Amino acid sequence: MTEQEAELIMIKRTTNALIVALLLTGCTGMPEKNVDPDTVTELARCPSSPNCVSSADPDDSHFISPITIQGDPDAAWQTLQEILAADRSFKITASAEHYLRAEATTRILRFTDDVEFLLKREPGRIDMRSASRIGYSDLGKNRKRLEGIRSDMIDAGVAVAPD
Repeated sequence: MTEQEAELIMIKRTTNALIVALLLTGCTGMPEKNVDPDTVTELARCPSSPNCVSSADPDDSHFISPITIQGDPDAAWQTLQEILAADRSFKITASAEHYLRAEATTRILRFTDDVEFLLKREPGRIDMRSASRIGYSDLGKNRKRLEGIRSDMIDAGVAVAPD
């Protein structure tokens, strides 16, 4: 292969990568970052794009069941924090006694997604939301992430499977 052919291949690959990046960017699901975590009482609804799931969103395409707590809500909340702290893909950016916000970084493409949890002690549940910052589709990553956390909490004995 000549140097010119190699350069042409590199230009084509770069162009294709830019096209893919442009197609992925668009809608954002970022929550308001400067909100005092002590004042949060509800999670935001998802944008119209399919790159967000939330237990607080009634839209079927975005809805995910909240985590149903088994036993002491404070023990479940502590377990959730421990699960997130043990996972290197999460960085907790804000927390309060009932609210937690984190950034989750995808392994391969290093996209940052915003994840939120809201403890509702009285009904015995943890509402949750995960949204991509960029792109239109997340290929189901946000739903898989939250279902994995739910599974970890069930395995820890502090949550039960949804009905």
